[in-house]
Amino acid sequence: MSKYRSFEELPVWQEAARLYNRVLDFLEEPRLPISAGFRNQLDRSALSLSNNIAEGFERMTTKELVSFLAIARGSGGEVRSMVAVVRDRPKLKPFIKQLQEIKSLAESCARQLTAWTGSIEDSPVQGKRHLSFEGREAKRVAKKASEYRLNFLRNLKPEHPLYRTAEAREARGEPASE
Repeated sequence: MSKYRSFEELPVWQEAARLYNRVLDFLEEPRLPISAGFRNQLDRSALSLSNNIAEGFERMTTKELVSFLAIARGSGGEVRSMVAVVRDRPKLKPFIKQLQEIKSLAESCARQLTAWTGSIEDSPVQGKRHLSFEGREAKRVAKKASEYRLNFLRNLKPEHPLYRTAEAREARGEPASE
C-alpha cells in the first residue's frame, strides 16, 4: 500500500479536483439555463468533495479521517443528485455530455472513497495520536527495558567488564571516549 505524504498525491483527491474543474467548466458556459441557487449549490457541493478529502487527510486520527471521507462521499452524492434532477430538462440537452462527465467523475470519487474507507475502518492503525492497547503496552515495556538497562549500566562496579564501555560511560554521564 502506498504512503501518501500530502492530500494532493491522493488519486481520489485528484479525481475530486477534476470533478470540480468540470463543474466550473459547465457553470461557465454562456447562456446556461439554470438558476443562481442551483449554480451556487452545485459549485459548493463539488468543491466540498475535494476539501473534505483534504481536511480528513490532515486530521490526526483514523476516526476523523473516516468521518471526513463520509462527508466527502455525501457531497459527491449531492452532485450526482443535482445532475439527475436536471438531466432531462429540454434546455439542457446541449450540455448532456458535460452533465454525464460530471456524473461519471462523482461516481468514480464515490467508489474510491468507499474502497478507501473500507480499507481503513478495520485497520489496527488508528492515526497519529492513537495507539492500540498492544501498541501502548509494547511502548511501555520498551521504555521499562531501556530504563532498566540504563540503571544497570550506571551502577556497574569498576571491575565489571562493561564498566569502561562507551554505553556505560554515557549512562553515567561521562564522556563517551577516553
